[in-house]
Amino acid sequence: MCYPFDNISDIDSFFEHCLGSLSSAFNELERRTLISIEGTSSDGFSWIGTMGNYFGTFTTPFLDISATGRLTHMRFHEFYRINEDKVDQIQVIWDIPELMMQANSWPMAPQLGSFICTPGPLTCDGVNMKGEGGHALAHVQTMLEDMSKHPSNPDPAIMHLDRYWHPNFNWYGPCGIGTSRGIDGFRNIHQIPFLRAMPDRRLDNDAGLKSNWIARGNYVCETGWPNMRLTLSNDGWMGLNPSGVEIEMRSLDFWRLEGGLIRENWVLIDLLDIYNQLGVDVFDRMRALPIRM
Repeated sequence: MCYPFDNISDIDSFFEHCLGSLSSAFNELERRTLISIEGTSSDGFSWIGTMGNYFGTFTTPFLDISATGRLTHMRFHEFYRINEDKVDQIQVIWDIPELMMQANSWPMAPQLGSFICTPGPLTCDGVNMKGEGGHALAHVQTMLEDMSKHPSNPDPAIMHLDRYWHPNFNWYGPCGIGTSRGIDGFRNIHQIPFLRAMPDRRLDNDAGLKSNWIARGNYVCETGWPNMRLTLSNDGWMGLNPSGVEIEMRSLDFWRLEGGLIRENWVLIDLLDIYNQLGVDVFDRMRALPIRM
């Protein structure tokens, strides 16, 4: 589970402390699944990757986030590993900062991107996709290989972004970073600040880590727990001062291709865990805020 829940070893605790506490905080909680992909990863495990939003009237404090008494939403990215017809591992990021922002309780720097209730695919086919996804998977993985060439090569053209991304693509980032449109929007609200602050980012095998990939039709998803190592060596990202601290990043991502290019990308990063690795207790800062509604 994402921070502050972290690793949970038994199903009863998962239902009681995670799903149970969430359900208790929201009157008539709804789970609206917008993407669901099932497939087999390269190591032979079956996975189901899901993305969507929890909705409900926020009536009781959750993780000390003040209830608003209003309809509230929180994005989820949840991955389930299946072994012998049973779930034996769950990797989950809930966009808890999204709740804080709706409760006027976000205590960190304002995000650069837009705040929205994250939509599902433009094509409305995220739960009934068909077809083999090998081509889409190869496209996304090659894109990431080219992106990793920068900034060690300082010329952004080395990434060939227009070769992989639709000119009007939507990048749905986590709250704290926000959502953008198009290559310029993506670079300005996320990529440039991110790489300026942590130019040594190492992914998957280069970092001694591993991701699980599945694809179906025009959809690709990845779960990395974690899948990236980086050192916060410069400023510019989320208002954080450079500390020289190496962090690990949990990221659960979905891509949709259209006409052979990436048209939509849903990204959830466990930002609260990153703050925790840097010695920043976001919840303590939140509790110190004056009550604002």
